Amino acid sequence: MKFFVFLFIAAVSTVSSFTDSFSMMPLLQRQYSPSASSSVFKSNSSSASQTHRASTTALEMSDFDFPSAMPEKPQQTMREKLEDSATTFIADITARLGEGVEPPPELEALQAARDEEGGDVPTLALKIYELMIEQGMRYDVDPDNGKLTPTQFDIKNNLDIPEVKAEFDHLYKYGMELIRRGMLDIDVAKETVKE
Repeated sequence: MKFFVFLFIAAVSTVSSFTDSFSMMPLLQRQYSPSASSSVFKSNSSSASQTHRASTTALEMSDFDFPSAMPEKPQQTMREKLEDSATTFIADITARLGEGVEPPPELEALQAARDEEGGDVPTLALKIYELMIEQGMRYDVDPDNGKLTPTQFDIKNNLDIPEVKAEFDHLYKYGMELIRRGMLDIDVAKETVKE
Protein backbone atom coordinates (compact mmCIF):
# COMPACT_ATOMS: atom_id res chain seq x y z
CA MET A 1 0.00 0.00 0.00
CA LYS A 2 2.81 2.41 0.85
CA PHE A 3 4.26 1.74 -2.57
CA PHE A 4 1.03 2.81 -4.33
CA VAL A 5 0.86 5.98 -2.23
CA PHE A 6 4.42 6.76 -3.19
CA LEU A 7 3.62 6.28 -6.91
CA PHE A 8 0.56 8.50 -6.60
CA ILE A 9 2.53 11.31 -4.90
CA ALA A 10 5.32 11.01 -7.47
CA ALA A 11 2.82 11.18 -10.32
CA VAL A 12 1.05 14.24 -8.86
CA SER A 13 4.31 16.09 -8.29
CA THR A 14 5.45 15.30 -11.83
CA VAL A 15 2.18 16.58 -13.27
CA SER A 16 2.21 19.71 -11.10
CA SER A 17 5.83 20.49 -12.00
CA PHE A 18 4.96 19.95 -15.68
CA THR A 19 1.95 22.27 -15.46
CA ASP A 20 3.97 24.84 -13.49
CA SER A 21 6.66 24.90 -16.15
CA PHE A 22 3.98 24.96 -18.85
CA SER A 23 2.28 27.98 -17.24
CA MET A 24 5.66 29.70 -17.02
CA MET A 25 6.26 29.46 -20.77
CA PRO A 26 4.24 32.55 -21.79
CA LEU A 27 5.98 34.59 -19.11
CA LEU A 28 9.37 33.60 -20.47
CA GLN A 29 8.26 34.36 -24.00
CA ARG A 30 6.88 37.75 -22.93
CA GLN A 31 10.14 38.58 -21.22
CA TYR A 32 12.10 38.12 -24.47
CA SER A 33 9.37 39.45 -26.76
CA PRO A 34 10.19 42.71 -28.57
CA SER A 35 6.67 44.08 -28.02
CA ALA A 36 5.72 45.35 -24.58
CA SER A 37 2.12 44.23 -24.58
CA SER A 38 0.31 43.47 -21.37
CA SER A 39 -1.46 40.45 -22.80
CA VAL A 40 0.56 37.28 -23.01
CA PHE A 41 -1.45 36.02 -25.97
CA LYS A 42 -1.19 39.32 -27.80
CA SER A 43 2.52 39.47 -27.05
CA ASN A 44 3.08 35.99 -28.43
CA SER A 45 1.04 36.55 -31.59
CA SER A 46 2.76 39.87 -32.25
CA SER A 47 6.13 38.25 -31.81
CA ALA A 48 5.14 35.41 -34.11
CA SER A 49 3.96 37.77 -36.84
CA GLN A 50 7.18 39.79 -36.64
CA THR A 51 9.20 36.60 -36.80
CA HIS A 52 7.09 35.43 -39.75
CA ARG A 53 7.64 38.73 -41.58
CA ALA A 54 11.35 38.61 -40.96
CA SER A 55 11.67 35.03 -42.15
CA THR A 56 9.57 35.56 -45.29
CA THR A 57 11.51 38.69 -46.16
CA ALA A 58 14.74 36.72 -45.93
CA LEU A 59 13.39 33.95 -48.17
CA GLU A 60 11.74 36.07 -50.85
CA MET A 61 13.05 35.84 -54.38
CA SER A 62 14.30 38.90 -56.17
CA ASP A 63 12.18 40.62 -58.78
CA PHE A 64 14.05 38.66 -61.43
CA ASP A 65 12.76 35.10 -61.22
CA PHE A 66 15.42 32.80 -62.75
CA PRO A 67 13.25 29.81 -63.70
CA SER A 68 10.83 31.97 -65.70
CA ALA A 69 13.72 33.72 -67.46
CA MET A 70 14.77 30.45 -69.09
CA PRO A 71 13.13 29.76 -72.44
CA GLU A 72 10.96 26.68 -72.59
CA LYS A 73 12.55 23.62 -74.12
CA PRO A 74 11.24 23.31 -77.66
CA GLN A 75 8.98 20.36 -78.33
CA GLN A 76 10.50 17.92 -80.78
CA THR A 77 8.57 16.20 -83.51
CA MET A 78 8.77 12.42 -83.75
CA ARG A 79 11.08 12.83 -86.74
CA GLU A 80 13.45 15.03 -84.68
CA LYS A 81 13.43 12.55 -81.80
CA LEU A 82 14.28 9.71 -84.17
CA GLU A 83 17.03 11.79 -85.80
CA ASP A 84 18.58 12.37 -82.36
CA SER A 85 18.30 8.66 -81.54
CA ALA A 86 19.84 7.76 -84.89
CA THR A 87 22.73 10.17 -84.37
CA THR A 88 23.44 8.74 -80.93
CA PHE A 89 23.19 5.16 -82.20
CA ILE A 90 25.49 5.84 -85.17
CA ALA A 91 28.08 7.47 -82.91
CA ASP A 92 27.86 4.58 -80.44
CA ILE A 93 28.30 1.86 -83.06
CA THR A 94 31.12 3.75 -84.80
CA ALA A 95 33.00 4.29 -81.52
CA ARG A 96 32.58 0.69 -80.42
CA LEU A 97 33.71 -1.04 -83.63
CA GLY A 98 36.88 -2.96 -82.94
CA GLU A 99 40.10 -2.11 -84.74
CA GLY A 100 39.84 -3.03 -88.41
CA VAL A 101 36.17 -4.04 -88.14
CA GLU A 102 34.08 -2.78 -91.03
CA PRO A 103 30.82 -1.04 -90.18
CA PRO A 104 27.71 -2.89 -91.28
CA PRO A 105 25.92 -1.59 -94.40
CA GLU A 106 22.90 -0.81 -92.21
CA LEU A 107 24.94 1.93 -90.51
CA GLU A 108 25.35 3.78 -93.80
CA ALA A 109 21.67 3.21 -94.63
CA LEU A 110 20.69 4.75 -91.28
CA GLN A 111 22.96 7.75 -91.89
CA ALA A 112 21.37 8.27 -95.31
CA ALA A 113 17.83 8.02 -93.89
CA ARG A 114 18.68 10.44 -91.10
CA ASP A 115 20.27 12.97 -93.45
CA GLU A 116 17.53 12.73 -96.08
CA GLU A 117 15.64 16.00 -96.31
CA GLY A 118 11.93 15.45 -95.75
CA GLY A 119 12.37 11.77 -94.90
CA ASP A 120 9.52 10.03 -93.15
CA VAL A 121 9.28 8.56 -89.66
CA PRO A 122 8.60 4.93 -90.72
CA THR A 123 11.76 4.80 -92.87
CA LEU A 124 13.95 6.20 -90.11
CA ALA A 125 12.39 3.88 -87.50
CA LEU A 126 12.93 0.90 -89.82
CA LYS A 127 16.60 1.78 -90.42
CA ILE A 128 17.25 2.07 -86.67
CA TYR A 129 15.56 -1.30 -86.13
CA GLU A 130 17.59 -2.95 -88.92
CA LEU A 131 20.85 -1.70 -87.39
CA MET A 132 19.77 -2.98 -83.98
CA ILE A 133 19.13 -6.42 -85.49
CA GLU A 134 22.49 -6.45 -87.26
CA GLN A 135 24.33 -5.45 -84.13
CA GLY A 136 22.66 -8.23 -82.15
CA MET A 137 23.07 -10.90 -84.82
CA ARG A 138 26.48 -10.17 -86.31
CA TYR A 139 28.64 -8.75 -83.54
CA ASP A 140 29.96 -9.86 -80.20
CA VAL A 141 30.54 -7.34 -77.45
CA ASP A 142 33.87 -7.58 -75.64
CA PRO A 143 32.95 -7.65 -71.91
CA ASP A 144 36.17 -5.82 -70.96
CA ASN A 145 36.02 -2.79 -73.26
CA GLY A 146 32.62 -2.94 -74.99
CA LYS A 147 34.16 -3.19 -78.47
CA LEU A 148 32.20 -4.88 -81.25
CA THR A 149 33.81 -7.67 -83.23
CA PRO A 150 32.28 -9.98 -85.84
CA THR A 151 30.72 -12.98 -84.17
CA GLN A 152 31.87 -16.52 -84.83
CA PHE A 153 28.80 -17.83 -83.03
CA ASP A 154 26.16 -19.78 -84.97
CA ILE A 155 23.02 -18.07 -83.70
CA LYS A 156 20.53 -20.02 -85.83
CA ASN A 157 21.64 -23.32 -84.32
CA ASN A 158 21.82 -22.02 -80.75
CA LEU A 159 18.46 -20.35 -80.20
CA ASP A 160 17.99 -22.09 -76.84
CA ILE A 161 20.91 -20.30 -75.15
CA PRO A 162 19.65 -17.73 -72.59
CA GLU A 163 21.76 -14.85 -73.99
CA VAL A 164 20.42 -15.47 -77.50
CA LYS A 165 16.87 -15.66 -76.18
CA ALA A 166 17.36 -12.40 -74.29
CA GLU A 167 18.65 -10.64 -77.41
CA PHE A 168 15.73 -11.87 -79.52
CA ASP A 169 13.30 -10.91 -76.76
CA HIS A 170 14.71 -7.37 -76.69
CA LEU A 171 14.53 -7.03 -80.47
CA TYR A 172 11.01 -8.46 -80.56
CA LYS A 173 9.75 -6.05 -77.88
CA TYR A 174 11.39 -3.08 -79.60
CA GLY A 175 9.76 -4.02 -82.90
CA MET A 176 6.37 -4.50 -81.27
CA GLU A 177 6.64 -1.09 -79.63
CA LEU A 178 7.40 0.50 -83.03
CA ILE A 179 4.33 -1.23 -84.46
CA ARG A 180 2.16 -0.20 -81.50
CA ARG A 181 3.17 3.45 -81.94
CA GLY A 182 2.40 3.34 -85.65
CA MET A 183 6.01 3.95 -86.68
CA LEU A 184 6.43 0.59 -88.38
CA ASP A 185 4.04 -1.53 -90.41
CA ILE A 186 3.59 -5.06 -89.10
CA ASP A 187 4.30 -6.68 -92.49
CA VAL A 188 7.48 -4.62 -92.92
CA ALA A 189 8.60 -5.64 -89.42
CA LYS A 190 7.99 -9.34 -90.18
CA GLU A 191 9.94 -9.13 -93.43
CA THR A 192 12.82 -7.31 -91.72
CA VAL A 193 13.12 -9.92 -89.00
CA LYS A 194 13.05 -12.79 -91.52
CA GLU A 195 15.92 -11.31 -93.51
